[in-house]
Amino acid sequence: MAEPITFSTALRERSSSAHSTSEHAGFMADLIKGEGTRDDYVALVAQHWFIYDALESATERMRHDPVAAVFISDKLTRLPALEADLEFLIGPDWRERVAPLPTTRRYVDRINRVAATWPGGFVAHHYTRYLGDLSGGQFIGRLMARRFGFETNGIGFYLFDEIADPKAFKDVYRDQLDAAPWDADEQARVIDEVLLAYRFNTELFEDLAAAKSAQVA
Repeated sequence: MAEPITFSTALRERSSSAHSTSEHAGFMADLIKGEGTRDDYVALVAQHWFIYDALESATERMRHDPVAAVFISDKLTRLPALEADLEFLIGPDWRERVAPLPTTRRYVDRINRVAATWPGGFVAHHYTRYLGDLSGGQFIGRLMARRFGFETNGIGFYLFDEIADPKAFKDVYRDQLDAAPWDADEQARVIDEVLLAYRFNTELFEDLAAAKSAQVA
């Protein structure tokens, strides 16, 4: 008799197509292929700041929730690195020069809404962002460094200095997903929220491409 599939495996399998769609969206694909510009990269970093500001504010609110707190680690915190990157990339007045795109606003609103009432929803967004950062994000960071001549300034977002072994960290995180006290219905809700998070990411890349086209026109 086959072993029952674990929740973390079901989550990865159910979201693999959405993940692939997101990372192959035109704007991101161009950056990875070397066809994007430094300004394109800066525009992406700016949108990340709004998303992680919401996510890490939600993290503070969820620290004392018995389910969500298991997944929270200060080693994952990205906001200080993003702010240092933006100061390097744009200048000390970067806060006055960045604004959220429409999808970013919807994404932030969704994070704020689920994190106010639903630990599973918070974990879904936490998982989508941070495990992605520890996986493909590492490749993207190295690629941007080579493409634009960065050392650590400008790509601090992708550098997890306090996580010596990203694979081991991700393995523990998946074990925690499997141990979460969720029944089948709640697991399905969490998976649906992960799919929504990937859709936000895909639509954000579409927004970034549209904003770039508008500047060229």
